[in-house]
Amino acid sequence: MKLLPVAVLALALAGCGEKSAPDSAPASGSSSGSPVTAPVDYLGAQAKAKKSAEKDVILASVNQAIQAFQVAEGRNPKDLDELVKGKYLKALPEAPYNTKIEYDAQRGEIKIVPK
Repeated sequence: MKLLPVAVLALALAGCGEKSAPDSAPASGSSSGSPVTAPVDYLGAQAKAKKSAEKDVILASVNQAIQAFQVAEGRNPKDLDELVKGKYLKALPEAPYNTKIEYDAQRGEIKIVPK
């Protein structure tokens, strides 16, 4: 039990060293690599991964519906609502926060872009 205060003190002192030069900052810009900021860095990475996974799921499901429509109808849908009307999708998926879904009817491609 006596080691716990020593460990806490050692961690506190480890963060009190000299500041590094600005040109040696991490490449990502958001992570300092410090044990003090590790929880915040982890949560930020987790949020980014969640948003990326949501995008991948939306793109995969809508692309699959577009391909099924193309096979059945012999053409691309005019808009994404046509996929719902034709029952290729139950409903249009909601884009992740601060993004929107763009559909190119000529190519039959979708992408998720920032608002």
